[in-house]
Amino acid sequence: MNARRRTQSFPVQLWDLTLIQLANWRWSWRGMLLTSVIAPLLSTAALGTFAARDDPDTLAYILTGNVVFALLFGTFDKVATHFAYMRLVGRLDFFATLPVYRAALILATVTAFLVLALPAVAVTLLAGQAMLGLTLAPSPWLLVAVPLIGVSLCGLGALVGILVRSPEEVGSLSSLITFVLLGFGPVIIPPDRLPDIIETLSVLSPATYAASALRQTVLDMPDRIPLAVDFLALAGFLAGSLWVVGRRMDWRST
Repeated sequence: MNARRRTQSFPVQLWDLTLIQLANWRWSWRGMLLTSVIAPLLSTAALGTFAARDDPDTLAYILTGNVVFALLFGTFDKVATHFAYMRLVGRLDFFATLPVYRAALILATVTAFLVLALPAVAVTLLAGQAMLGLTLAPSPWLLVAVPLIGVSLCGLGALVGILVRSPEEVGSLSSLITFVLLGFGPVIIPPDRLPDIIETLSVLSPATYAASALRQTVLDMPDRIPLAVDFLALAGFLAGSLWVVGRRMDWRST
């Protein structure tokens, strides 16, 4: 029997690798939750102070934009740093010696950080809607939107972690990308308050589609981008970034 026949199935590997990645954070997940909640809630409170209470559209952008912030801060940044760490200490080389699929390791790492980020997303959403006086109208599609948003942005984080030379540089670059994505389009700020050039270029940002999907699935708010387009765009960002990560990771030929 050859090595390929002895290899476990992809779903089994994905499950086992996800548990391994989650186990790495079993003693520090509380601190991770706290840091992932503070920044979005402070942003929600600050922006809500200046927004007019009779302008529900602006308040909706503030709320859903900061939920995207929680996903970015809790997943994208952490995944980028973790991939850089695994590369630096040789953990990627170790996994490459095992009969595991490269895509399974990437998706397992992404999935683990998404699970760790979900409590921060829930706290940001519930506390934010209370701060801003909004009423939630969750759609069943929210169960698709949140994981897809988190995973698509994590793919970009994995790419940064693979390409940048050191964890210190990864931390600085991922923080910069987080704030650029938040400001580069109608994520927290409504489109009518953005320069035309920013609104046009925002179609290149995954955060634009993430915020649009959340407005439609959390608040039942009409948006210029159809929900199906949001999902397709986020899936495209995920597939593209994971493909590039897989190509750039040093791995055995399988």
